[in-house]
Amino acid sequence: MSDAFEQLQQCLKRLPGLGYRSAERLALHLLVEHPDRCEELQAALKMARETVHACPTCGNLCEEDLCDICEDTSRDRSIVCVVESVTDLRSMERAGAYRGLYHILQGKLSPIHGVGPENLNLESLKSRIEKEQIREVILAISNDIEGQATCHYVQEETLRGMDVSISRIGFGLPSGGGIPYADSTTLRSALEGRRKFD
Repeated sequence: MSDAFEQLQQCLKRLPGLGYRSAERLALHLLVEHPDRCEELQAALKMARETVHACPTCGNLCEEDLCDICEDTSRDRSIVCVVESVTDLRSMERAGAYRGLYHILQGKLSPIHGVGPENLNLESLKSRIEKEQIREVILAISNDIEGQATCHYVQEETLRGMDVSISRIGFGLPSGGGIPYADSTTLRSALEGRRKFD
């Protein structure tokens, strides 16, 4: 293959979720099968780069001063759900079970990867709790060691002494999943997060 093709493939391979074969398929699709889509993709990337930015309040993607969720007056403004990323926010919204506000940390604590408290969107969370009438903070952060450390830090350092209730989403067995296939952490979380059966 040509140098230009190899360079395109390497650029695509750096995107999350794409390996060597996927990047090669995408490059061939754009250059051989549908070359007309190259300009369309380039224009869409350019426009998104120029217009999309992080919401200054919650960190969600937006094109205006605030994102649609922060501007939505029908949402419960007394509850903030803290998530790691925009992807997590989108998943929560697709589920349709939550109608409060969000706060995106842009990651989780991970000393191994060089991510400390100063790298997360924590100060603005503290500022929001102080300025807005928030009663509850829901921590919807992954159930791994880094996620647990992040939740602990938010509770003990960021929100310490504030008049706000702090809760964490439940973790457990997925629908259709069986006990024999669950790991010990999942089973422990399922037992700890149990509730009365009505």
